[in-house]
Amino acid sequence: MTTTTQARTTARMAALVSEIRNVVDRGLAPDLTAYLVGERLAPHLGAPELLAPEQREGHPDRYRQHVLHTEPDGSFSVVALVWLPGQETAIHDHVSWCVAGVHEGAESEVRYRLAPAIAPGSTARLVATEEVVNGQGDVCGFAPPGDIHKVRNSCRTKAISLHVYGADVSRLGSSVRRVYPEPTG
Repeated sequence: MTTTTQARTTARMAALVSEIRNVVDRGLAPDLTAYLVGERLAPHLGAPELLAPEQREGHPDRYRQHVLHTEPDGSFSVVALVWLPGQETAIHDHVSWCVAGVHEGAESEVRYRLAPAIAPGSTARLVATEEVVNGQGDVCGFAPPGDIHKVRNSCRTKAISLHVYGADVSRLGSSVRRVYPEPTG
């Protein structure tokens, strides 16, 4: 993943940020915050005036993160992830609640759970629980624990998704807490 510096904010993005701020400032539980932020994000997805042209640029080797907004108090960040065909994340979880919405294209997501060790001395293992394909306009939200997943561009064109994290991504560099190895057998 690459991170770019914050670019100009479009009027539509400024309106979305204001809507998100109104939810986050309520100080609700993380899962309810994610749900309500998702409701605010959905109507903006697909709007051509949401992102500036430079915020739609990908990278030939890996998905690219564009930081669009970081709240001054660090309570939330908005990023655009730009994926070229076949690009994907590692299996990971997050440091905070998260909402993701597909702005353009489609993304496949595999969700996992940690299953307990089955023999003395063994370790917990990842088990795939669900695979979903999110298309333009689809929104999902979650809060740790239970947020282990892997995401990839599942279409033949560029995909762009908007992510809102309950953390200061510009300070942390990413919302990822842990990366997990691919399950075997």
